Amino acid sequence: MPVYHKLGQIPAKRHTVFRKPDGNLYAEELVSTEGFSSLYSLVYHCHPPTIVKHLGESYSVEPKIAREKHLKHTSLIGFKVKPEDDYLQSRKPVLVNSDLHIVLAAPRKSMTDYFYKNSQADEMIFVHEGSGKLKTGFGEIKFAYGDYLIIPRGTIYQLDFDTEENRLFILESFSPLRPPKRYLNQFGQLMEHSPYCERDLRLPENLQTHDEYGDFKVLIKKQGLIYPYTYGTHPFDYVGWDGYHYPYAFSIHDFEPITGRLHQPPPVHQTFEGHNFVVCSFVPRKYDYHPDSIPAPYNHSNVDSDEVLYYVDGDFMSRKSVVKGQITLHPGGIPHGPHPGTVEKSIGKEKTDELAVMIDPFKPLMLTQDALDIEDENYHKSWQINVE
Repeated sequence: MPVYHKLGQIPAKRHTVFRKPDGNLYAEELVSTEGFSSLYSLVYHCHPPTIVKHLGESYSVEPKIAREKHLKHTSLIGFKVKPEDDYLQSRKPVLVNSDLHIVLAAPRKSMTDYFYKNSQADEMIFVHEGSGKLKTGFGEIKFAYGDYLIIPRGTIYQLDFDTEENRLFILESFSPLRPPKRYLNQFGQLMEHSPYCERDLRLPENLQTHDEYGDFKVLIKKQGLIYPYTYGTHPFDYVGWDGYHYPYAFSIHDFEPITGRLHQPPPVHQTFEGHNFVVCSFVPRKYDYHPDSIPAPYNHSNVDSDEVLYYVDGDFMSRKSVVKGQITLHPGGIPHGPHPGTVEKSIGKEKTDELAVMIDPFKPLMLTQDALDIEDENYHKSWQINVE
């Protein structure tokens, strides 16, 4: 995220002597992206971050592809994913391609016995149910219903939940996940016409330095494998840091909708982007105010992208029988649109209370076995009408 931030103690100049009270040096670490060419932070550890005591056997968490090629409107009932105690075991990839993985999770327990690092993907964790704290070496971020947690690749973290009732919608992005370029000026500041600004972002705070020796298990994900590392010092031993590479939170409730006299296309709802995909937020908003406007979306042929919609809450004027946690996938190549009767019903309506997250990838998505286990097999027939 292109906002400079710092916490804790740091020296006046980078790459200079910075000593502990006992006279020993703190260990400086550069956490950089795209080599040395993009966002980075400088971190100061109590101990070198390289003290490995044990490396366990890696194991696969690669998604099991069940439907590689398809041309079928698909619906997944996300809340059918059964809760599990362990955070990582609860994560179920359902829709995947080479640019991103879409994952559902219903973890009951906080992460207390291990830490986790996704070394190859930025993670966007949308909190549908639950609250708690995201803990990292950069500091802590409180989270609750409606929050996007943006965790850049390489960040070691733990999730500390307040209760056992948690539902998460997770995006793993194999490219940097950032605000839309059209909302940024040449200096990286969000511009006036952006639907959110820097004030809406919640940055790490309450830096706690864990100057501890011991056995600290860090599960590191890379190329579909989990590598169990045991480090000899606590991963959160940061005494201070500064830079542009760190986790942050943004609430969907702080997204300010862009409206118009006539129906606005999905790009006005865009919130983040990565390579070959966008993320959009559909929030409560005023409907179109032309006297003859039709608020319901028109039929649409996806020519170059799939469309994924994750239903969070509210009343959706274009669809019937929508439930919380439902995912619809409308693949590129065939049209989709409002359900029968919903267009006429929408005329004259002044507002919508819908809440949803949309992901549009430009490479076709594949369905996993976990997806087929929660599929509504008749969804593609939901547009049928009686024709004589």
